Amino acid sequence: MLKYEVAVVGGGVAGLTAAIYAAKAGKQTIVIEKQDSLGGRAISNKKKGAYFNLGGHALYHGDALATFRELGLSLQGNQPSIDGYGIWKGKLLTMPMGFKSLFTTPLLTWKGKMELASWLTKLGKLDTHQYDQISLREWIEGNLHDLMVRNLFYSLLRTASYVVAPDLQAAGPVLKQLQNSLKGVLYLDRGWGATVDELEKKATDHGVQFLKKNKVVTIDHHNGIVQQIVCEDGTKIEAKNIIVTSPPAIACQLVPHAEATALHIWKEQAIEITAACLDVALRRLPKPKQQFVYGIDQTVFLSNQSRAAYLSEDGAQVISVIKYQGKGDGSDKELQVLEQTLDLVQPRWKDELIVSQYLPKITVSYDFMHTKRQENPGPAVPEIKGLYVAGEWVTHGELLVDAATASAKRAVQHILSQESKESGHFHELRVIV
Repeated sequence: MLKYEVAVVGGGVAGLTAAIYAAKAGKQTIVIEKQDSLGGRAISNKKKGAYFNLGGHALYHGDALATFRELGLSLQGNQPSIDGYGIWKGKLLTMPMGFKSLFTTPLLTWKGKMELASWLTKLGKLDTHQYDQISLREWIEGNLHDLMVRNLFYSLLRTASYVVAPDLQAAGPVLKQLQNSLKGVLYLDRGWGATVDELEKKATDHGVQFLKKNKVVTIDHHNGIVQQIVCEDGTKIEAKNIIVTSPPAIACQLVPHAEATALHIWKEQAIEITAACLDVALRRLPKPKQQFVYGIDQTVFLSNQSRAAYLSEDGAQVISVIKYQGKGDGSDKELQVLEQTLDLVQPRWKDELIVSQYLPKITVSYDFMHTKRQENPGPAVPEIKGLYVAGEWVTHGELLVDAATASAKRAVQHILSQESKESGHFHELRVIV
């Protein structure tokens, strides 16, 4: 039997982050990953010299960026220009993203331009937490008057969060994400897979052990205390602390009698976010100026990430097109919608196509901050001592990868705090928020 102080189930960004911080705190740590490589949905696929993420990825000025910097990752890449267009009634029109575009865009009346200018000025200083308990629709319709300004905000906030559920989405967290986006985002060279590789090396350097290609089937507990992890091949790992980074439904399957714990509540309240994604590598852009496009009356988004990051070995332009999916979306027409978006933005793009990647319905997050939540999940499962959860769904207000890193650190902080109480010594994990 293998024995560790901390065992992490899942080797995605949350699992790797938790493992690194646990190891930095001096804990013998192991990561169990069912695939033969790490990264989860943060992997990158290389096709004909082009690097494709699993859908469009950008690193915001949030917890993940601060965490990666604290860990000393190189984060090679650049910040793209935000000059762009909006799709409205089948036409491309200048998106009001700056002073000049605000006053030249045909999307807004003069009155609308004044209202948007006022809000863009106020947004940076807005205390978003006061809106954590109301829906996005409630905030928009209670604070914005011009109908097109409302449409633009819906578009910007949808892009910041991937969520198409304005009546359910909590306003505060996504407004905070929009604040972060105004500071600029980072597109990473060679995709997010390069950052995963750095996280793995950092973990290895700190002594983290990895058990790959091994599926966890059970997390045993007895008298309210975790005991061990049992893998599909019979391997058993005894651990005082276990951090589960699996989706909430999988976490419930792994833990016997989970229906009597908070895991059941977290699973039942979870609302999954999905998207359809088409990535293409083009020899050249038929319309070089049209590289960044928001759907206003459509739930689509297009970005040429090559305008800021190294994503091809031969100079190809790597474009991501996303359709954000609401409840009931995910039909076989998704690809047609994505291709029509490319037709509008880059006519004759198929003549320049080198290679593509289509993901009809990929999970972006297994939950988000919404008004139907009974409670925020984690970090500890209160009924089982030593059992923790982390992942992008274990959000206390953070979005996407920021939730993955923040929840991972919360889990490790809780482990250290518990040990401090039991031993009388004080451990501190410096957590950036």
